[in-house]
Amino acid sequence: MTDTHPAIRVSEIFGPTIQGEGVLIGLPTVFVRTGGCDYRCSWCDSLHAVDRQFRDEWQMMSSDAVWQNVVALSGGRPLMVSLSGGNPAIQPFGALIKRGHDESYRFALETQGSVVREWFAELDVLVLSPKPPSSEMRTDWATIEACFQAAQDKPQVVLKLVVFDEDDYTFAKEAAARFPRLPVYLQPGNHTPPHPGNEDAPVDVDGIMKRMEWLVDSVTRDRWFEARVLPQLHVMLWGNKRGV
Repeated sequence: MTDTHPAIRVSEIFGPTIQGEGVLIGLPTVFVRTGGCDYRCSWCDSLHAVDRQFRDEWQMMSSDAVWQNVVALSGGRPLMVSLSGGNPAIQPFGALIKRGHDESYRFALETQGSVVREWFAELDVLVLSPKPPSSEMRTDWATIEACFQAAQDKPQVVLKLVVFDEDDYTFAKEAAARFPRLPVYLQPGNHTPPHPGNEDAPVDVDGIMKRMEWLVDSVTRDRWFEARVLPQLHVMLWGNKRGV
């Protein structure tokens, strides 16, 4: 690992499984989940990749080492690679993306839009997911705009908003109004996220589905026909289990 190819802080690499949410829902994917985040959302469902108390579980890996893991998991057959976190934008993914593209793999990244990277333009899909009021985090719209500009109209760019309540729904509509060119995906929030040490923590699926029904009703009532409302499919299938 050198200054030219700095290390990537990795929480876990797993798959192939399906992408559970957003624009790529249902697509077979290998996940590279990074460790570390500049946010502390109140309802975070991946604290094992966020909170520094779990940093002993994270590994500093070269791009080549990460790539060898991806190839092994995929059996050398190109597929979508999801860069997630934490906030994966913190990590130096440029070299990995180039290596993967040379072998016909595709790359998607989801970020809250708090860190701008030039290599966003090398992605195939960039998911901007500003965090709503329920997260207790503050959104810097200028930085999100800078992320969008960094993509340079090269990857597919979409908005994904998690919605727990009316305030979050209003926030989602504001985000959509700020970026009218971007497709919008709305996702009912999981109010029963797991403790990092308990992936068998129960999920209130009925409660989540009631929130989804309310969200569908809100979108249709407001004639917000551009928005797409989708669940977290992996939560519906496997609850809070990790590595799926």
